[in-house]
Amino acid sequence: MPNTPSHPPIFNLGFRPFFSGACVFAVVSIGYWLCVYLFAAPLKVTVITAFQWHAHEMIYGYSLAVIAGFLLTAVKNWTGLQTPQGLPLAALFLLWVLARLTWLFGTSLIELAAWFDLTFVITLIVAISRPIIATKQWRQLAIISKLILLGIGNSIFYLGALGYIEPGVHLALYGGLYLVIGLILTIGRRIIPFFIERGVEGQVKLFNSPWLDGSSLVFFLTFFIAELFLQNDSLAELAAAMLALITAVRIVGWYTSGIWQTPLLWSLFIALGFIDFGFILIAVRDWFSLSPFLATHAFGVGGVGVITMGMMARVSIGHTGRPLKALPAVLPYCLGLLLVGTLIRVLLPLILETYYTLWIALAGCCWLLGFGLFCTAYLPILSQERPDKKYG
Repeated sequence: MPNTPSHPPIFNLGFRPFFSGACVFAVVSIGYWLCVYLFAAPLKVTVITAFQWHAHEMIYGYSLAVIAGFLLTAVKNWTGLQTPQGLPLAALFLLWVLARLTWLFGTSLIELAAWFDLTFVITLIVAISRPIIATKQWRQLAIISKLILLGIGNSIFYLGALGYIEPGVHLALYGGLYLVIGLILTIGRRIIPFFIERGVEGQVKLFNSPWLDGSSLVFFLTFFIAELFLQNDSLAELAAAMLALITAVRIVGWYTSGIWQTPLLWSLFIALGFIDFGFILIAVRDWFSLSPFLATHAFGVGGVGVITMGMMARVSIGHTGRPLKALPAVLPYCLGLLLVGTLIRVLLPLILETYYTLWIALAGCCWLLGFGLFCTAYLPILSQERPDKKYG
């Protein structure tokens, strides 16, 4: 790699543009959504609801951007082969940006948004599959398969919105959320204990079990199929209960008091706890007549939101040549605001449902403040060259 690349540093590796785009979009999208929800700001949606617009952009906009940045960087490390950089990376990122911009116009440009969105996903799948196939790392196929399913889910969303598949929008939104959770569980099984073992002081060996790995996959597939395609509540809730139990065993097996030394560790741990709580809420929803949106936001805000911020924080520091202990001082506050927002959004409606709108407003403000602070700390890191002047 030349010492003086012709492109700016932000296009050196995949995590740089996509993490930058994700954290900015986290502020823009939720800020716009709060204006729509609280103040009836104009949003031109006709073939879907405003809620579905919000959900699509958080799943297939924000979450997929973080996944793209992580995988483009991780696959390069796993295989030793280069993933897109420079102009090809900029073109891939532009497709994601154009899709997000067209969605700000609601559904008035939905066909154009679909073209940008689906071209982005297909190109991303090709970009990460080529080095994996070239090096015959077949164990990574589980990750590729979930990314392919996310691409299929987004396609189904557009087909549903355009009237070709009647339940397409519903299937795509909940299926997309559950696939993101499944991807977090798959990748988290590898990296969370790895990070903890190497991030705490002293030697520690964490508990893992191939039996748990297999059981988690079986029950996740059972839950996914029963919830989305069979509409079998009893089977879905039983599978969710088993996933909650398996995840709880992982949490206990991965716990060590050393995680509280750094937000890079406790954030991942707590996010896994919120995912576990989401499965618990699904398992008991019929017993207590719970709103499905509680589990959705336990997954989305506490699980996806916290774990993606924590992962972006760690990858951005580690892959720009900075020591992991040299974290921005605001990071614990960023993560803390997301955690408080999750508690407000998920727990307070269980206690005082009368103030539901207020809880949404407060939770949204916590999200905006958290990601706003994150942007101020990490956008310079992501856009500037490494302190050691190396390429990366």
